[in-house]
Amino acid sequence: MASSSISGIASGLDTASIIDQLMQLEAVPQTKLVKKQTTEKSILTALRSLNTDTAALAVKARSLAKPATWQAVQGTATGTGISVTTASTASPASLSFTVDRLAATHQLAFASSADLTTVVAGSTVTITGSDGVAHDISAGGGTLKELVAAINGSTATTGVKAAAVKVADGSYRLLAESAITGAGSAFTLTNGDGTDLLGGAAVRAGADAQISMGLGITATSSTNTFADLLPGVNVTLGATTPVGTAGTVTIAQSPATLVSNVKDLVDQVNSLLSGLDKATATGKDVTRGVLAGDSMARELRQSLLSTVFGDSTGTMAAYGVQTDRYGKLVFDQKTLEKAYADDPAGTAAKFTSGATAATDGWAARVASVAEKASKFATGTISAAIESHTSAVSRLDKGIAEWDDRLELRRATLRRQYTALETALGNLQSQGSWLSSQIASLPSYS
Repeated sequence: MASSSISGIASGLDTASIIDQLMQLEAVPQTKLVKKQTTEKSILTALRSLNTDTAALAVKARSLAKPATWQAVQGTATGTGISVTTASTASPASLSFTVDRLAATHQLAFASSADLTTVVAGSTVTITGSDGVAHDISAGGGTLKELVAAINGSTATTGVKAAAVKVADGSYRLLAESAITGAGSAFTLTNGDGTDLLGGAAVRAGADAQISMGLGITATSSTNTFADLLPGVNVTLGATTPVGTAGTVTIAQSPATLVSNVKDLVDQVNSLLSGLDKATATGKDVTRGVLAGDSMARELRQSLLSTVFGDSTGTMAAYGVQTDRYGKLVFDQKTLEKAYADDPAGTAAKFTSGATAATDGWAARVASVAEKASKFATGTISAAIESHTSAVSRLDKGIAEWDDRLELRRATLRRQYTALETALGNLQSQGSWLSSQIASLPSYS
């Protein structure tokens, strides 16, 4: 309940200021709670940021720890217009072949020519695909222009497109073509009653692309791309690749990507170490970190550095990764490149997951440390976040309780000082009355 006070009317005292000063003293415990809450929130923010960075490191390290990552290969191709792409499943290999033919569309070139406005068809024409399904297409008024438009308007359904090709002034011939290449792209185009359209058509049959590897081995494709010609390897013939072209595809290990991935992981570890150093900094010449004295943060830093020394795999110095005197990682690209060139499988084993934790490589060890720290609910950082979140909640409740307590105390002080002013006012009134009574008494000499 709100209460009012009369500030110094009778006493002349600034009772409002007195109450405020007394309340400042009463609020000292709450002020300490607010300060502690601010500190807890700063710690909580730092821990959440640390958890995010550590989780990202775990993802990066776990990817590099996969043996499949170390099977990275790069494809090269020779031969006019020939190209190659590789997937993660590709393995080192080499393949030579000869181009027998390119993939072709099915075409119909109609014999009779006509003006664009000449009626050349009935109200409907029929397109029958290689699957035997007939599609009746409305040809409008049946002029050559309307017929071309009707065929092109039905391409999504029929898989056929058309063009009127000018062969002389005022004279055009109809060219119909399948929208896709391959032997399965055949179709027929007739009047709706099944009779020939425009005097019949010359046919260029659709064809599959074909290459020969020799010894009777051939490969065909409905397009100019031979998907999975080798596992994880796609080979594409260019539209201008001459028939008879000799091509070669080579799939070889690509260390450049692996070296880049290792460097990225080293940089990411160092970034996290720098963040930990800043968060745990102490001393006169540096800004005290918000996680100074936090044993969890110190243990995480030490664990990350210790990953360069495996239980059974030994130090990583021979593979380009080691520590310096400042407690950071350093990476030697040439050392890793040489190690990989000398022994790709052995080098990969120094980074990837082993049969047991004791045989894990460096990337796997980094992933294990980062996952142990950042894993949801059970990670050490996650546990610290939960602890400090609970502390903030308790402090929120304590501060709110102090708000209620202080409000009651302020109301009590207001009542007390109001009563004081009222009592002094009454005494002053009585004193004035007595003085006036005494002054009215007769005086005797």
